[in-house]
Amino acid sequence: MAALAATAGAAPGPPAAAESPAPSGQVEFPTRCLPPQEAASAPAEGPTTARITVDDPAPEVGKTVTVTYQVTRTPAVNPLAGALPADVLTPTGRILLGGAQSGEVTVVGARRNDPVRAGAELPAVTMTGTFTVTAPGGITLAPGGYTLHTSHLLDLDTTCTATGAPVSARITASPPPDTAEGTPAPADPRAVAPGAAPGTPGAAAEVTGAGSGPGAAATREVVAAPAADPGALSLTQSGASVTLAALPYGAGGAAPGRIGTVTVEDARGGTRGWSLMGRVTAFTGPGGAAIPGASLSWTPTCTAAPGSASRCAAGRAGAVGPEGAVLASVPDAASVGGTFTIDAAVTLTLPPYTPPGAYRAVLTLTLS
Repeated sequence: MAALAATAGAAPGPPAAAESPAPSGQVEFPTRCLPPQEAASAPAEGPTTARITVDDPAPEVGKTVTVTYQVTRTPAVNPLAGALPADVLTPTGRILLGGAQSGEVTVVGARRNDPVRAGAELPAVTMTGTFTVTAPGGITLAPGGYTLHTSHLLDLDTTCTATGAPVSARITASPPPDTAEGTPAPADPRAVAPGAAPGTPGAAAEVTGAGSGPGAAATREVVAAPAADPGALSLTQSGASVTLAALPYGAGGAAPGRIGTVTVEDARGGTRGWSLMGRVTAFTGPGGAAIPGASLSWTPTCTAAPGSASRCAAGRAGAVGPEGAVLASVPDAASVGGTFTIDAAVTLTLPPYTPPGAYRAVLTLTLS
């Protein structure tokens, strides 16, 4: 937060055609879709129709399986008051594993859609992901919740929670060849032993190996690396106020300034992006004089630090106002994270003969 100064009945029709059978694995389950706060609309509840497919229904343990999660119908609707243009919808979701192997698989779809009119249901989406088989036996795959991210005017998330989704696909995993039933694999004669007490993470350590060949011994160097723990999504800003340039009385015009530099650090790990919004109140001055918040406009910039997993998109140049505008954002992707530096030049447009004096407003930045 920063302070700124300055329907009817119809005639019978022909008999309906017989419905074609549903595709194998297609399931239906109750869903509650929570629209973004900016939409100011009630949650949408209803069935989701979906299907999960796999590229290998009989993998070996240790193999990677590609899974596809298709949502062919959702109760979620266009979160905007107007039409949604093509290719602004990015889906992400979860597949729930059961049976011999438990856990979740994160799936992500391409940014692709046909135009959607205001108030209409959002279209079908397809998401893919992979997982490694870790145990032999039957493994079930059931649809989990999913999020529909739209990036038009605002970056908005519609989050859909699945309840009691049935199993949509099954695979049967077999043991790897050297452990399958039959002749057991010979024991591995190789062994290693540390040459010294373990050190700190990242430090080099010497180990001695034996069994590589008759009478042979080998010395190798390994490096112990610390595991990466997930962090948080955070925001810091240099300075708590923005001072705009003064203008001569009567002239009107544009009073320029610049917000304090904002740094967003995303150390969560995962696939979900973020959006940084700004809203500004009206400017109040002496004697109750006021200047609408929509008179403040900005031109944002956003730069990703070297090594960041994501690219940052600056918001559109234009008015901020009490309704708010996007300052910067990072979309959902297969890998998201990094450090991002955000700036914006701001301009307050004053009409001629604005009553003289100091004017103040509050600019609020919200990271989500």
